[in-house]
Amino acid sequence: MPKPMLELRETALAILANTDVHSKVSQLFNLFDEHQAGRVTLSLSANFDSESIELPGRPAKPELVAPKFVPKRKMDTVQGRAILWHSLAHIEFNAMNLALDAIWRFPNMPQAYYEDWLKVAKEESYHFSLINAHLQSFGYSYGDFPAHNSLWEMVERTSDSVIARMALVPRTMEARGLDAVPEIRDRFKQIQDERAVEILEIILHDEIGHVLVGNRWFNFLCANENVSPIATYRELAEKYRAPTLRGPFNFEAREQAGFSSEELELLELLSEKRTQAA
Repeated sequence: MPKPMLELRETALAILANTDVHSKVSQLFNLFDEHQAGRVTLSLSANFDSESIELPGRPAKPELVAPKFVPKRKMDTVQGRAILWHSLAHIEFNAMNLALDAIWRFPNMPQAYYEDWLKVAKEESYHFSLINAHLQSFGYSYGDFPAHNSLWEMVERTSDSVIARMALVPRTMEARGLDAVPEIRDRFKQIQDERAVEILEIILHDEIGHVLVGNRWFNFLCANENVSPIATYRELAEKYRAPTLRGPFNFEAREQAGFSSEELELLELLSEKRTQAA
């Protein structure tokens, strides 16, 4: 007897609500494989009721605290390096959830939008698995240290607007990773942690693609509404209280991720101003 067909957006919501980290990752990989095999349907116009569901599904730990209370990530101790890997695991866990949220929450986007975010979700879950496995080599696991929730807070803030979500989560919050990961990778090169370097290079490569997805659909929505991407971004950043952009910026990675030459020029000016102020 053939298995019943999965519906992509409904299944994404169910996986998002799952509180068990490992089965969440497994379910997501299965959804991706089923989609690749042509065994997943897509309802573009369906609206799903999530009021009775606590989102996102997360384990009892890590304890969520304000950023200032997250333990310091020092490279000169095993625990310090473990805390750094734990923070990366938490980022990837939230990134997996935000990709699932982008799939189920926003109806009536083109089919390619949902396929893009499914691929992002699968890759973020892969990153989480890589990081958690390396964290375990230090004798720790995801949940062993407190973490902050800034990324998911922006997901919640933009739950009423797909254009705000595309502008302020992948293009702002996640794009920070393009700037930060090379520095972290180089610190692990210095201490000759080759596996850490390999993992971080995989993440940097994939995250360029994830930010590109955000840029693609933000620019698509701006074109649909016949508005300026730069002016619209400024308006949305102010309305939704996005964090202030701070350098240094990885201009090469940001260009590969689809930021326009005008946007990159504005970031260069911002960097120059901050350098002069310092």
